[in-house]
Amino acid sequence: MSVSLPPLRKRRRGWLDLRAEISPIMYWMAGLGFIAVFFVGWWLVTALRWVGPIFLPSPAAVWQEFLRQLGDGTLWMDVRASVYRITVGWLISTAIALPIGILMGNFRFFEGLFEPFIDFVRYMPAVAFVPLTILWAGVDDGQKFVILFIGTFFQQVLMVMDNVKTVPYEMIQVSYTFGLSKWEVLRKVVLPAAMPGIWDTLRITLGWAWTYLVVAELVAANVGLGYRIMRAQRFLQTDTILLGILVIGLLGLVTDYLFKFAYRALFRWMEGRNQA
Repeated sequence: MSVSLPPLRKRRRGWLDLRAEISPIMYWMAGLGFIAVFFVGWWLVTALRWVGPIFLPSPAAVWQEFLRQLGDGTLWMDVRASVYRITVGWLISTAIALPIGILMGNFRFFEGLFEPFIDFVRYMPAVAFVPLTILWAGVDDGQKFVILFIGTFFQQVLMVMDNVKTVPYEMIQVSYTFGLSKWEVLRKVVLPAAMPGIWDTLRITLGWAWTYLVVAELVAANVGLGYRIMRAQRFLQTDTILLGILVIGLLGLVTDYLFKFAYRALFRWMEGRNQA
């Protein structure tokens, strides 16, 4: 005797379901709404005097400091110097980390050669290297590049290695059956398959470079967002400190979204896989 089962009804996916898609409008409204709540809460705390202005200045005070620095050119000067240092330091790190990470991800010999040393150094705080970098590179921008390199490179190279390792070995074996050499497999199969992950690694590590900016500009700087924050600390100018922090966050957000937009343009074939 056969028992008939009721037909399975397709479950309607809600916006809070796992990996459910939402409209772009809802996505941006959620993000902007949270930022608005943050600033309203900040204004409320300062307006009601729950925290003294010496510890937390009001949004209006920070806005006035922004207008002042914008008017006298201080902000543009600091932004240019910091963006230059971040860009050069991160590019130096990336130029070295990419080939080493690719070699480590594909050849166990290079993984064994480099990984113990990289694992050893990556736990050392970058700020502890400030006195040594002054001795090694002086006090000009070269010292800032070294600090940014130390803060970024050792994590970056391991992440690139892991990106390369995500390419299935079966794909490499199949490529050999088509008569490709190992270098052709690396160039035509492994690298294209690993590039979406490597691109995300570049985006994330650029964000790390921004977090090391204050450390890089800690000593012997006379311009830059990090320098302006440290200088304001000596005089308890918390509005200047908060402005510098917000500008660094905004610049980091801009670079992050530039990478995201480039990702969608370069790797359109990944959109379906990310939603699966």
